[in-house]
Amino acid sequence: MNILESYLLTRNYTVTLCDPLEIEDYVVQPSEFASPPKWHLAHTTWFFEQFILDKYQENYVPFDKDFAYLFNSYYNNAGDRIIRTNRGNITRPGVDKVYEYRTYVDNHIKKMLAKNPSKELIDLVVLGINHEQQHQELLLTDIKYTLGNNPTFPMYKEDFNLLDIENDTKQEFEKVASGIYEIGHQGDDFCYDNELGRHKVYVEDYEISTALVTNAEYIEFIESGGYKDFNLWLDEGWYWILENNIEAPLYWHKVNGDWCYFTLSGLKKVNPKAIVGHISFFEAAAFAEWKKMRLPTEFEWEIASDSFSWGQRWEWTHSAYLPYPKFEKAKGAIGEYNGKFMMNKMVLRGASTATSKNHSRNTYRNFFHASERWQFTGIRLVKK
Repeated sequence: MNILESYLLTRNYTVTLCDPLEIEDYVVQPSEFASPPKWHLAHTTWFFEQFILDKYQENYVPFDKDFAYLFNSYYNNAGDRIIRTNRGNITRPGVDKVYEYRTYVDNHIKKMLAKNPSKELIDLVVLGINHEQQHQELLLTDIKYTLGNNPTFPMYKEDFNLLDIENDTKQEFEKVASGIYEIGHQGDDFCYDNELGRHKVYVEDYEISTALVTNAEYIEFIESGGYKDFNLWLDEGWYWILENNIEAPLYWHKVNGDWCYFTLSGLKKVNPKAIVGHISFFEAAAFAEWKKMRLPTEFEWEIASDSFSWGQRWEWTHSAYLPYPKFEKAKGAIGEYNGKFMMNKMVLRGASTATSKNHSRNTYRNFFHASERWQFTGIRLVKK
């Protein structure tokens, strides 16, 4: 597949994800961390306009001079922007205008890519494609959060559950010998800067589970009083559950005595065989403590990743999000993509059922705060 085909495939898939939406769904922002679909549609378009068209197309005329202010996310080098909590207040421009914006930018990018583009330009388009793929997953999880906070739990799309995924392997523990291993991306294919540079780490002997924790196992944790036993919780996690009255994973509700959870296909009874999802790091660590086990480090996960199936849930590790040795940020706004977030975040590895196709690899380093759980997150255990 050439770069133009890859670009168009990615752009069209974002639009396809919005097909089931009602017009009112495009603007709602129920939380600071969940951006409205209209904002995602515009922001991913702004990325191509800001970093490619403005720089590489002579005499380029922006679609609308206000869009850079409205749809920049966190790039200080790219100019002023609205605060994140105000993304849901952008009732104007309307949805139709945002779709016009996408078409306008797509037409310009197509013309550029038809003219024997330079490697530098292609590399930026590839970055933009991967950026949009990230937002495709965020788009789905943000839509789910919006609908999941609707009192009637409306369906996004039938047969698009994404939660009722059962383990395809039996739970066993893979033994990994102590030693020095290489970590990080290698090769010429795309990766983010936080996956570089490749370096050596030493690990002790460990045993890692070949299967993710299921809903049945997690229900045992709940019903044994796991959310009420402070001995299981990290201190910040304990205050998090007390302050927020957390008693179960996100989207779980007791209905007539049965555990149910909200899915993109509506409210369903919890499938006990399915892999647990929407778990915070605090919950994952407490569950591991209850099982008298622990979470893997991100290095242990990567070393063993060829020995188990992954990609159903983003898997919490007990590794802080920090730079690898010789990590270097690019100059300007592109350098803000990953490096400036390397504090107060934990690393997740793998991918999820919401991750876009061809957007996963075993060196991928996702990162979120320990309390965040609106992504499709899960738990893999390591024996102590």
